[in-house]
Amino acid sequence: MSERAPLPQLPHTFRPGRTRAVLLTAAVAIFGVVSAIALLLDRLGPGERVSFVFTGALLAAVVVILARPKIVAEESGVTVVNFASTRRLEWAEIVRVNLRVGDPWVFLDLSDGTSLAAIGIQPGIAREQAIADAAALRALVEARARERQG
Repeated sequence: MSERAPLPQLPHTFRPGRTRAVLLTAAVAIFGVVSAIALLLDRLGPGERVSFVFTGALLAAVVVILARPKIVAEESGVTVVNFASTRRLEWAEIVRVNLRVGDPWVFLDLSDGTSLAAIGIQPGIAREQAIADAAALRALVEARARERQG
C-alpha cells in the first residue's frame, strides 16, 4: 500500500512562499531605487522625476503580478490563480495532479482532455515544499474522487 500525503484542512491556499517573498522584496527595492534616483539626480525637472517614479511603480507592479499565483482548495472545488488569469474548477474536473522532474510548476489534467498550468505550486527555490504541496493537492483530488465513487 502506498503512503498517502496528509489531507490539508480546507480551505487551504498553496502558493510559492519563498518565491513570493523574493518577488515582493524585489518590487519594493525596484520602486525605492528608481524613486531615489529620481530624487537624487539634480538635472531632472519635476516632470522627469514624476516619470521616473511612475516607471518605478510600473516595474514594481509587473513584479507583483509575478508574485500573484496561488491555488485555493475549498470544499466545493479549486481556484487556480495564475499571472493573468483565474479559473474555478470543480473537484470532478481534475483528473490528475502532475509535477514531473523538470516541470516549472504543477499541471492539472482535466476531464475535458486539456491540461491547466497551476503556477501556485512551483519547485523553483523551494523544491521540497512544492513536492509536498503537489502531493497534498493530489491527495485531495484522489479523496474527492473516492467520495464520488461511493
